[in-house]
Amino acid sequence: MNARRNNRRRGWIPASAGILAATLVSLIALGGCTEPNAQDDVLDVAFQEQISNLDRTFTTKREYIILSQLIDDFLFAVNPDTLDYEPLLAKSYEFVDKTTLDVTLRKGVTFHDGSPLSADDVVYTYRFVIDPANGARAQQHVSKWLDSVEKTGPRSVRFHLSYAYPLALRDMAVTVPIRKAGSYTRDGELDKGALVTRENGLGPYKVVKFDPGREVLLKRYDGYYDGSPKGQPAIDTIRIHTISDWGSQQAGLLSGELDWLYNVPGDIAENLAASGYAKREVGSSMRIGFLVLDAKGITGADNPLTKLKVRRGINHAINRQSIVDNIVRGGAKVIDSSCHPVQFGCEQDVRHYDFDPDKARQLFADAGYPNGFPMTVWAYRNPYVAEAMAQDLRNVGINVDLRYVKLPVLNKARSGGQIQSYFGTWGAGGTPDADATLSVLWNADTDRNFSGDAMVSRKVAEASQTRDKAVRRKLYSQVLKRIADQAYYVPLYAFPQNYVLSNRLDFPAPKDGMPRLYRARWSPPEPDEASGSAAGAQE
Repeated sequence: MNARRNNRRRGWIPASAGILAATLVSLIALGGCTEPNAQDDVLDVAFQEQISNLDRTFTTKREYIILSQLIDDFLFAVNPDTLDYEPLLAKSYEFVDKTTLDVTLRKGVTFHDGSPLSADDVVYTYRFVIDPANGARAQQHVSKWLDSVEKTGPRSVRFHLSYAYPLALRDMAVTVPIRKAGSYTRDGELDKGALVTRENGLGPYKVVKFDPGREVLLKRYDGYYDGSPKGQPAIDTIRIHTISDWGSQQAGLLSGELDWLYNVPGDIAENLAASGYAKREVGSSMRIGFLVLDAKGITGADNPLTKLKVRRGINHAINRQSIVDNIVRGGAKVIDSSCHPVQFGCEQDVRHYDFDPDKARQLFADAGYPNGFPMTVWAYRNPYVAEAMAQDLRNVGINVDLRYVKLPVLNKARSGGQIQSYFGTWGAGGTPDADATLSVLWNADTDRNFSGDAMVSRKVAEASQTRDKAVRRKLYSQVLKRIADQAYYVPLYAFPQNYVLSNRLDFPAPKDGMPRLYRARWSPPEPDEASGSAAGAQE
């Protein structure tokens, strides 16, 4: 066994019958472990998905975003405690008018190669992102609201917006990492792969080793600028491992080979915490689950879901609390609104539907379906949840045909108008504003909107084009009350985000589902450890 790891913990004796057999076998060998010595100051974390690219400019995968939080910086940041947007690389900013934003950069900021940050870098980055020829992942979204960007001084930049977009600072905080001018040019030609394996970022950690698909080794950047809202990281080194199966991740955590796991299934998180040799933190994921209903009649004018009483009956028929308690578990919560409760403007005072099968049957009968009706439900994830909902609907007389498919298949069927109902989820990109959910699920142009309600789409569009928070809150409220009252879909639950940590680690679970590993720190040593384990010396 690796001596460094061997010194991390005393021998382990299985304490929970829920731990996988593979974990138990791996841990039996630890019976001879000695007392823990001084911390090695290396934080070992596990991802299930591979990191094959250091540059998140061309991807939106969550693992790349977590890595980007460590090695990149943005003009703005989301405050993890308040979820407000605040300057990061920007020292200050000012909206000159509704569509003109001036940003002044901080002094003393350097890239990992030692070169200073300048206005030229910011202008280069944003022009690169909004140019469709470059293929940046954020191009289509950012170019909708950003018309152009120009340098106004050595450390000052002006952004010209296409309209009064309320989430401009949000996008600048989460979608556009700043790159050194010329990063994607080699011998005068575009090179989109320039930073795939040799990242040159501005963040608190720099890459010192990269083994694509296996491991990323990060070292605290000594030149990271004072006064950053991220602060100076407490841990010297972070090592990210790709470990695809939960059994190996559990074994690694309990043996001391790993310190941090995320997005852990609820039952596994509970079992690991119950062992006494790990601890669990539960945060929000910003993801919600829902059952969309074809109120518009996309699949036919005679579709029963076009009737309000039928849609309300379906809402009463599904036992959402039972699904949360018995299937999802791990901190999930039932929701009533079409957004995550943490998001700004997510009105909770909307029509609530209790689980009431008798009321559901009566509503179906009143709508002209005393003997029920056929209904096709599509799903692409969480099969146990999908089956539980289908069974609840069958219990009130609906003849449910559950079609479980891959997401691309569902997307194609939805765009082709073939879906009567589907179980979907949305994570809002971790954005703490209801617009990030409403503008995707309920605008007039998306095929996700099955309501056909022009008022809903109009007010969503209005909210997306004003920075006045009071006005936006009012518009959100009107939209959310309307969706609930008309039962356009069944709001199910807010997904939890489970983290499991070694006992020696402190990590604040984020409110927005975005893990910020630069906030991790080692727990204070226990008294016997701090005093050199005097009791052990006496023995």
